[in-house]
Amino acid sequence: MAVTLVTSVASSSARFHLRSFSSSPSPLSSSFLRFQLPPRFRLALAVTPLYHSSRAMAHTLAQATLGLTQANSIDHPKVTFAAKDVDVTDWKGDILAVGVTEKDMAKDVNSKFQNPILSKLDAHLGGLLADVSSEEDFSGKPGQSTVLRLPGLGSKRVGLIGLGKSASSPSAFQSLGEAVAAAAKASQASSVAVVLASSESNESKLTSASAIASGTVLGLFEDSRYKSESKKPSLKSVDIIGFGTGPELEKKLKYAEDVSYGVIFGRELVNSPANVLTPAVLAEEASNLASMYSDVMTANILNEEQCKELKMGSYLAVAAASANPPRFIHLVYKPSSGPVKTKLALVGKGLTFDSGGYNIKTGPGCLIELMKFDMGGSAAVLGAAKAIGQIKPPGVEVHFIVAACENMISGTGMRPGDVLTASNGKTIEVNNTDAEGRLTLADALVYACNQGVDKVLSEIFCSVVDT
Repeated sequence: MAVTLVTSVASSSARFHLRSFSSSPSPLSSSFLRFQLPPRFRLALAVTPLYHSSRAMAHTLAQATLGLTQANSIDHPKVTFAAKDVDVTDWKGDILAVGVTEKDMAKDVNSKFQNPILSKLDAHLGGLLADVSSEEDFSGKPGQSTVLRLPGLGSKRVGLIGLGKSASSPSAFQSLGEAVAAAAKASQASSVAVVLASSESNESKLTSASAIASGTVLGLFEDSRYKSESKKPSLKSVDIIGFGTGPELEKKLKYAEDVSYGVIFGRELVNSPANVLTPAVLAEEASNLASMYSDVMTANILNEEQCKELKMGSYLAVAAASANPPRFIHLVYKPSSGPVKTKLALVGKGLTFDSGGYNIKTGPGCLIELMKFDMGGSAAVLGAAKAIGQIKPPGVEVHFIVAACENMISGTGMRPGDVLTASNGKTIEVNNTDAEGRLTLADALVYACNQGVDKVLSEIFCSVVDT
């Protein structure tokens, strides 16, 4: 199996040369893999959850915490979504949120809404909705929202949320869900209904409703684990009105919840400080996932000695300077029944902290204080593992692989100019120790190829590779 990697960097002066990357080492085909990075080399990571309540981070303690810094238990949002067919004027709850486009806000010569939904609501409110929306200068532009307490409806409040000129993309409806979450948090609402002023086509209703649910869950999440005080989420139920009903829609809403809670799990990991989330703690979090979904998921955590046996010289060179030992994480999802048609591997960068090594990150813009984010790739991979463990898709086997470690400085650390040997026998000359991501990924990708997978998705390179 052969892998070709493609990467993009923020500076044209960065150089990355890869001659070959084979899953089976050959002493006759050894070639140099050369890295030379400028001091301000950076990669942007995006991680941008089902989830049990009052969950705390794993309890393996990092040396730097002295056991004093620990994450507080927080209550995660647990919202029930339901598709309902009910008249908007009869719905009873805290906030009736109406997604409106700029066209929906058009009025006739008598300053009355032309849109049927808004006209109906305004009639029940004695014209107050039209008057107040004008006073608030609400025109339906994206990012606009207003919540009004008006008597005359079953709901305590009416929220108008702008969708712009039109709402045709999932991202627009996810933004609607996020605005609904913000309104619910601001008013401490426990029940919300979401309706669109302009109805969606039958073909797009499922996707739109799913995006609204995702946005709501993600919008409710606040990572307050390391704050002295935190607010408990108040929102308990969201009714989706006007999108139809039935098992297909309910399944789509449940799917959106599962994916969103996976995203939240990833966000928690990437937000955790490096003196708490060490490689061992990250591995423990992965093991917890395997225990949670033990019917479909297993974990194999390799320690430093086991990685030496696999000749992971590239990965272990990065880890050599840290007092926190590395952990190589391998989760496997297999459906409990039915044939496996496709085998995939997801590989994510797992640097729980990156100092840059001897080529230490210094100077303005180096952002060394943000280098806990250098494990964003692994957070995305483990977030995906959580979502897949909950959804349990048939016909696919997924390997989740993370080479977790820290890139630090000490007398045992790798030096600029060192020549390393990866687990496939390839040699690598390190001209800059801040090239740690691809060094750890080199051995992680060899390991992934050796699992007999059909495709490898490596988050750091943003590419899918056939094997």
